[in-house]
Amino acid sequence: MAKILGFGGLPGITAKKQRHIPDLSSRELNISQGADTAAALLIDGHLVAAAAEERFDGQKHSRAFPAQAIDYCLSAAGLSVSDLDYIAHPFDFSGDEALFADQSQFHRELFSDILAPDRVKSLTEKHLGVDLSGRFVPVRHHLAHAETAFAPSGFEEALVVVSDGVGERHSASVYIGNKSGLERITSISATNSLGIVYGLVTMYLGFEFGDGEYKVMGLAPFGDVRVYREQFAEHCVRCRADGHYDTPILLQNSTAKDKETFRAALAEMERIFGPRRLPGEQISQRHKDIAAALQKAMEAAHFNFIAHYQKETGIEHLCLAGGVALNCVANGLLLRSRRFKDIFVQPAAGDDGAAMGAALSVARGLDEPVSVPAGSSFGPGCDPLRAVEHPDHESQDFDWETYEDEDTMVSAVADRLANGEIIGWCQGRMEFGPRALGYRSILADPRPENMQSRINQLIKKREGFRPFAPAVPVEKAEEYFEIDPDEAHVFANMLFVAYVRENYRKSLPAATHIDGSARVQTVDPRVNPLFWKLLHMFDQKSGIPILLNTSFNVAGQPIVRSPDLALDTTLKAGLDACVIGRSIATPKN
Repeated sequence: MAKILGFGGLPGITAKKQRHIPDLSSRELNISQGADTAAALLIDGHLVAAAAEERFDGQKHSRAFPAQAIDYCLSAAGLSVSDLDYIAHPFDFSGDEALFADQSQFHRELFSDILAPDRVKSLTEKHLGVDLSGRFVPVRHHLAHAETAFAPSGFEEALVVVSDGVGERHSASVYIGNKSGLERITSISATNSLGIVYGLVTMYLGFEFGDGEYKVMGLAPFGDVRVYREQFAEHCVRCRADGHYDTPILLQNSTAKDKETFRAALAEMERIFGPRRLPGEQISQRHKDIAAALQKAMEAAHFNFIAHYQKETGIEHLCLAGGVALNCVANGLLLRSRRFKDIFVQPAAGDDGAAMGAALSVARGLDEPVSVPAGSSFGPGCDPLRAVEHPDHESQDFDWETYEDEDTMVSAVADRLANGEIIGWCQGRMEFGPRALGYRSILADPRPENMQSRINQLIKKREGFRPFAPAVPVEKAEEYFEIDPDEAHVFANMLFVAYVRENYRKSLPAATHIDGSARVQTVDPRVNPLFWKLLHMFDQKSGIPILLNTSFNVAGQPIVRSPDLALDTTLKAGLDACVIGRSIATPKN
């Protein structure tokens, strides 16, 4: 029975960049591999725990060695590091030394001090305090991503597409997954990267590279794609007849400094599109039009790439992973194309999920049958006793009401939501991945017209244009959204956009985006029975089985992990109440 720990990250890259490029801005430091460090544990091929380090150290997209995430995974199974058979890492730069040797001093040191597999192993041994001889296994980055998409999909055969900023030397890869494993059939070089182009335009528009891409996706429907479509096609993303694509604007970065900062590419964007938007600056129609053109250019290239290999292989099922797979608008386009019988997108599609993929890859190499439970609830539990029986300064600021049974609590919460309250919801094990799926959520009524602006401005303290996701029981999705019943399960992880049915758009103003779309989450009682029960109870109180569901955090903060963080965020965000287990905590002031 093999016990395999996967962990992600490349700690030390930002410090190395700062030493060699001292005039870097804080935003430029985010442009590198190794963010979203995480850990995942497999026992006998079965995933038992997974969590991102950011949920423990409080730093969004943490780059720290995931010591606390590792501790959690091991404690969840009652293990120590010495009990592990293998430790897997989702980066493998084996054989790439020559590529770095011909570059700058910075890049040579980057390889020898941080990226080389033997160096990663020795640094890991230092952090964990154990000898990993014979136990450390580096895994190619895109293969790790591919494992996270194929293993949980349940498909016997699938086209597996990974697309991100960069993984070692590639930005996209296509695999065929079947009972024999994963076979890579093509890759695209990191010099042509949809993920990097999207991230750079995100920076150009005043948001953070590696964090603000979903904001640009939400901004795009406000723009006119026609204004900058030709400029994007000429300079940024060019589709090719062979299904691949070129990103010529990235070729502007010729110096070592430009390769780390992309300043030349950003300067070229300013030449083409005009001055970049500064963070916090008012968003103009020009910015919206640029976002629209970017989104359409990415969709076209991504769709063309996938469609080409679907036609070439004839495979009818699709799996997606990598950061680009978090673009739910592009995912919705793929679904509506009906090119595939079914699609699965890994909820932790970013580099946090790669930690799980590295462990899955090692398990598959041992010929162990692998299994990943449905959903994404693999993190620490939300123990209500910690909040109620051992009050700290946060819990003393609340009035507590604990209910004898679950149904009574759910009814009380539904009443409060129907009366317009905005409520924090901390239940069960924390989600793995960036989406809150009914375990660490802020919930609200989608019917009031002012609810979206109220949450954005007062609670989340973020841009007012950003939409919120509606959560709906899986069996009710077809009634309110343009979703076929046999496709409703695809929307379980909030990774696809669908259109709100015309007759419900006015009654769901806070859940309907400007183009009539919504980032729908369908809730299955077999996966999250408590959240499903709450949605049905809200239906009884309000006449509609839908709640706004957004992550339990405020701007700049990772999603909460524990009851004490949930209570603290309830006060910071000005929520009306926080529900932990069968207890409802209401702020006293």
